[in-house]
Amino acid sequence: MKRFALIICALAISSPLALTQSSTWTSDPAHSQVEFSISHLTVTTVHGHFGKVAATLQFNDADITQSSVNATIDVTNVDTGESPRDSVLKSSDFFDVDKFPTATFVSTRVARNGKKLTITGQLTVRGVTRPVVLEADGPTQVIASPDHRPHTTFSATTTISRTAFGIATMFPDMVAGDDAKLTINLEVVKQ
Repeated sequence: MKRFALIICALAISSPLALTQSSTWTSDPAHSQVEFSISHLTVTTVHGHFGKVAATLQFNDADITQSSVNATIDVTNVDTGESPRDSVLKSSDFFDVDKFPTATFVSTRVARNGKKLTITGQLTVRGVTRPVVLEADGPTQVIASPDHRPHTTFSATTTISRTAFGIATMFPDMVAGDDAKLTINLEVVKQ
């Protein structure tokens, strides 16, 4: 009887601890990317993406404020579907990939906002760091894939000022819009 009582006590103490523990998730490189869109000559919108994203999430559903995100985006593989334009975007006037081959995001705060998450953090592009706020959906339903590991997805959006990050500052808004919309899609795998 004493043994049973000790087991019940141990379970009662450990259950709340299990709920508050964070889990670590890393991005699946084959199913994660950052998309962007920006106006061109005020008549059309150019879309592109960065296909290599390495992200690590510490996720705590019981206390979302204990969650965090760190991501590195390879900007050397910028792709808009037009090779000449991609070459210009890689130049020193735009992303300057020879000096700054990656962009990074480090969260400083995660909060629940209804059914969404608000992720505040520092985005660094071209060596310039600015605060940004991501509005995120997720996690979606967790599934076990053929690798027998839990997978889920998150998606987030934000709008940044290209000129605040030193991107193509010589072009007026009429040529290249200042507002660039970013959409981050991450498939993550539990570690």
